[in-house]
Amino acid sequence: MNDPASRRPSGLPHAIGAYLVWGLLPLYLRLVHTVPPLEFVGWRLVFTLPVCLAVVAIRRQGGEVLAALGNRRALAMLLASALLIGSNWLIYITAIQTGQVFAASLGYYINPLVNVLAGTLFLGERLSRRQWVAVAIAGAGVLLLAWDARAMLGIALALAGTFASYGLVRRFAPVASLPGLTIETVLLLPPAIAILYWQAAIHGGGSFGHDARTDMLIPLSGILTAAPLAMFATAARRMAYSALGFVQFLSPTIVFFLGLFVFHEPLRQVQLACFVLIWIAAGLFIRDLWVRARR
Repeated sequence: MNDPASRRPSGLPHAIGAYLVWGLLPLYLRLVHTVPPLEFVGWRLVFTLPVCLAVVAIRRQGGEVLAALGNRRALAMLLASALLIGSNWLIYITAIQTGQVFAASLGYYINPLVNVLAGTLFLGERLSRRQWVAVAIAGAGVLLLAWDARAMLGIALALAGTFASYGLVRRFAPVASLPGLTIETVLLLPPAIAILYWQAAIHGGGSFGHDARTDMLIPLSGILTAAPLAMFATAARRMAYSALGFVQFLSPTIVFFLGLFVFHEPLRQVQLACFVLIWIAAGLFIRDLWVRARR
């Protein structure tokens, strides 16, 4: 009870909350499928900033934002994380809107493998023998898919790589979750405005202002972006990075079943075999975490 680590707040509730929102996000993205992915990323940033600023004001974290803006190291790291999460959004939205739901799901199944490697290489985290067996089984599933579905694997690897790198950078950035997200949004705002201006010039005003339902749904992207990212950043600072990655299986599992039962995307045998191997790996890893926690 005197160990400071035992009194540290748990990041698990934040991780579960973030992954639940991200798992259900394809339902929302299908509602705004008429908005081109690049334009939607622009609107997403525009409407995320007011949400972040409002919560920063309520929580009186303006001083933290100003301190981070004056810290060159923190600003450089947040610029890197902003570019990574912006790229991840664009890839994910494009995949969902073009019917590549299983590819998006697989990307976040592969992400824990990348997190495990990052945790062992950069954070000095150690895995048990059972956890390494889980990693090997999941790796076999990825290799199986690489043999037969290279296009799907390319999307999946891009999603996994950008998001794992984002989490790693945010873990090292000396900025709290919400102030960091606010600065990331500010850094991406100029290119977002440029994208929206370019889209408006090409499509005669863009997607906003033509349909009442779309006009109501697009601003909702601000809340659906800020809330899970703030929760994820908090979890990334409080949890072991490899453990955080395997909690993430909640999100792609929801996406997988949405693709199968809601969007009716066809599932090939090799894709199913890959998912089964990764599910087995996830089960082994999570069981090992549970056993070690009980001990």
